Amino acid sequence: MSPTNDFPHTGFGLLGFSWRNKLVPDDEAFPAMKAAIEGGATIWSSSSIYGLPPYPPTAGLQLIKRYFQKYPEDAPKVTLAIRGCADGLKWTPTTTREGVRASWEECNQILGGVKSIDAFGPARMDQNVPVEETVGALKDLMDEGKIGGIVLSEVRAETINRAAAIAPIKFVEIEFSFWSTEMFDNGVSKAANEHDVAILAYAPLGYGFLTGKIKKLEDIPEKDGRRMFGRFQPETFDKNLHLVAQVEAFAAKKGATAAQVALAWVRSWSQTDTTGVIIPIPGATHPSRVIENTKDVTLTPEEKRELDELVKSITVVGHRQIPGWDANIWT
Repeated sequence: MSPTNDFPHTGFGLLGFSWRNKLVPDDEAFPAMKAAIEGGATIWSSSSIYGLPPYPPTAGLQLIKRYFQKYPEDAPKVTLAIRGCADGLKWTPTTTREGVRASWEECNQILGGVKSIDAFGPARMDQNVPVEETVGALKDLMDEGKIGGIVLSEVRAETINRAAAIAPIKFVEIEFSFWSTEMFDNGVSKAANEHDVAILAYAPLGYGFLTGKIKKLEDIPEKDGRRMFGRFQPETFDKNLHLVAQVEAFAAKKGATAAQVALAWVRSWSQTDTTGVIIPIPGATHPSRVIENTKDVTLTPEEKRELDELVKSITVVGHRQIPGWDANIWT
């Protein structure tokens, strides 16, 4: 595995700018995106389906295009990972050989040449399409110089093993945080490490829950997508606050914020005895939050052990995403 300093210590997730009922205006989004680059968060994760009605599914890609049109000098600084191969209106994967190429063509056309796609892959794998067909199509794109590498998302260990037998996999994007540690139990972190795949840890702040900024369910807007998630339900929300309170207490002792501690803990697993490179990709839409998230707070071995024990002692309640959508995770 490449040494950690080959990668930034923190990446940047762009979902929050367009995955909402009202898009973040460019004059607010651009300063946050600029702050990410200045803070070293130069792996950007986006998707061809980061848009909610009444906006098109490709609203997130259109934002990226407008940013690099205004700041072309920033394009070489960013590693852009795009997850597509999905029907953004039907919410179904399109991972056949034809679907993969059609998705890349759509993404590339929207970007309009202002930024190359450094890593590309499906938002979710289709269980009815062989892994070998999907990854074979991605390998063709890579061999043709159309993409810089392959990124997979929410994949299980078997999928990583099968995919890596076809082509080198650059990134695997999975949820990993204080309250989502399944990758240690289901073999995903082990498989990624064995195949030299860097893990992009999305939602490392628990969709904002672990920042300490959300104190009650009413702090989440009524139409916010998180209202559908299992851990943000009336019967689970207050129970999960116990974890947040303990993280805040730890952060206060360390002189850091709860978000910084949460990100530091995710990074602390990078290149340990059992895992390879892990890069958290928090999302933030305000420059001040981006600056907070990109501050490189580190943990001493004793602090890491304390937090490891804290995580083991807490029972997180509720499904980590939308209950009933299990077919869309660990594909």
